[in-house]
Amino acid sequence: MHPQVPPSKATNGATERSLESRLKESERRFELAFRHAAIGMAIAALDGRWLQVNPALCEIFGYAESELLTSGFQEVTHPDDLAADLELTQSLLSGERVSFHMEKRYVRRDGHVVHALLTVALVRDDHGEPLYFISQVQDITERKAFEDALFRERELAEVTLKSIGDAVITTDTDLVITSINPIAEAMTGWSGHEAVGRPMDEVFQLRDAVTRRPLANPLGTAVAKNTIVGIATDAILLHRNGFDSPIEDSAAPIHDYAGNVVGGVMVFHDVSETRALALKMAHLAHHDTLTGLPNRTLLQSRMEFAITVASRRNQRAALLFVDIDHFKQINDSMGHAAGDALLQEVARRIRAAVRPDDTVSRLGGDEFVVLLPHIEAAHDAAAVAEQVLEACRQAVGVDASALAISFSIGISLYPDDARVAESLLRHADTAMYEAKMQGRNGYRFFNPAMNERNTARLRIELELRKALARNELILHYQPKVDVELGSVVGAEALLRWQVDGQDVYSPEQFIPVAEDCGLIVPIGEWALREACRQAEAWSRLYRPLTVSVNVSALQFQHTRFFDALRGILADTGLHPTLLELELTERTVMEGGDHIVDLLKRVKSLGVTLSLDDFGTGYCSLSYLKHFPVDVLKIDRTFIRDVAWDNDSAAIVSAIITMGRGLNKQVLAEGVESQEQAQFLGEAGCSQMQGFLFGKATSAKDFEARIAEVDLGDPIHAAD
Repeated sequence: MHPQVPPSKATNGATERSLESRLKESERRFELAFRHAAIGMAIAALDGRWLQVNPALCEIFGYAESELLTSGFQEVTHPDDLAADLELTQSLLSGERVSFHMEKRYVRRDGHVVHALLTVALVRDDHGEPLYFISQVQDITERKAFEDALFRERELAEVTLKSIGDAVITTDTDLVITSINPIAEAMTGWSGHEAVGRPMDEVFQLRDAVTRRPLANPLGTAVAKNTIVGIATDAILLHRNGFDSPIEDSAAPIHDYAGNVVGGVMVFHDVSETRALALKMAHLAHHDTLTGLPNRTLLQSRMEFAITVASRRNQRAALLFVDIDHFKQINDSMGHAAGDALLQEVARRIRAAVRPDDTVSRLGGDEFVVLLPHIEAAHDAAAVAEQVLEACRQAVGVDASALAISFSIGISLYPDDARVAESLLRHADTAMYEAKMQGRNGYRFFNPAMNERNTARLRIELELRKALARNELILHYQPKVDVELGSVVGAEALLRWQVDGQDVYSPEQFIPVAEDCGLIVPIGEWALREACRQAEAWSRLYRPLTVSVNVSALQFQHTRFFDALRGILADTGLHPTLLELELTERTVMEGGDHIVDLLKRVKSLGVTLSLDDFGTGYCSLSYLKHFPVDVLKIDRTFIRDVAWDNDSAAIVSAIITMGRGLNKQVLAEGVESQEQAQFLGEAGCSQMQGFLFGKATSAKDFEARIAEVDLGDPIHAAD
């Protein structure tokens, strides 16, 4: 029989067993929860060594449980995060806090970085002494990557909105502003902190550009109908301060991930510059960039319109083709900048000389066209041509030089000369060339016969380009005599175009063409070289004779003339004093200061300078002392009548007296009779040239003449 246990002791025993059982059950549940937890869990000693780790933690770090239990949390913590972790751990030990949370990085066994959310609590005993740490580690690497991507996306969006050239405003579904970028701030006058939270219509106010009436905000339609809506054409945005800007662009709804409309966005930009540029481009497409005048395209349109109106009203219209005389030599001698400045001033003067409803156009180069859409008769066009000519009577100042310019103008009439714009322009161009052929500085009306002459001019130009290469150009020489000495003292080299001894074209026919098409420069250079070569040969074989060569304005003012002259003298070996250059008054007077400098440079070589056709131009006698000219050639028009016309005799006598007074040689050209020669001799002019003393002949025939040392009776020398 068992001894009987007192009831109190039995009850206590049962209670202890129950508590022990429950404790074991609790420990078992903790062990199961610890072992099977979805997040990493660990118990760590106070020095950080792992005491217990669960499989989830091993998975996060990539280590086996046995490997972790031989190390501590410090060994897997990212070096950059270790200090912060230890500092928080120390705060637990010191009693400053019971637990802490932190985001930190661990380094897996394979070297990859793991972002984790760490929660740590300190377990103490009944006396408050620290026992161990309990840690929870949640892998947030994917979430962190998503957050970083979202942050970068937001940063990119914010930077983009701030830096793009368009203005952007976003709203919620009630059209209350949620954001506004800097461009939108500038265009509306509302800052971001003022605009956010305000109704869209208060900040973004649209007006009709014509009526100035308010326009409906397209963003309301975009949000309500879930569609993209464009801003009305010619809409303007009213700035907070009252001024406005033309704008363009569109409004669109904003959707969430499910496709629901959660707001709206307005994207717009100022089109003031765009519209201004479009207007400028349209202007440039129809106007000359240098002068601002209508170009060929706009002229064509206005010509066609003028012809239509004139035809309907049975009226006339006219076209003036205006070309600047000798413009190429200005460009060549003074440079393109000076040429451009001249063209701009000419454009201004022509525009000022015509009527307001007339069109002045620049076709290119130095070619201008004046369209007269309404005239009664041909004399109306002539009157305008006179005004255009008068507009440039006064010299044009360019680069500190005063340039005297003139125009050649051709005129065609509708319907007299043509009924279509293209033919009207072509006929005016033809008439302009006719004006040039007639001596320039004037105008000519078109007539059908000009077409034949224009065709001939084109044929001459084509054949002339071949003539130089084929050696069809030759020089003839006309003697210059001194009647007091009774001998030939020089010769004038005259250009001829011959094949088999017969003239192909006369100098009066082909030289103007050569000047117009620019061939005069290479032809003139060839003539100068040939004359120098021939004169040097005569000086060796017979005796020194001066040879004079006519130099056109285009050739003389060409940039390479001086170097070419110096090179020719060096190549041929001709003594410079035996060369005489004949220049016209116009060449000397129109060139400005740089011509005076060029004349002095030529004189410095020892070359003689002669002023040809003296008395026919406008050279003031007072200017002669400024020009280093050696010889004055009295024009044949005065010599022709000198024996019987008192006025001509007085002019010739005055020129001779003035020339001798200025210490210049005077030579009379075109002497054809004994009476003329006698008058000139008695007036003091001993040097003469003309048919009386011999016509221009070939170099071979001229040699026979100069072989005679003494002419005998100079008056009959040509017999």
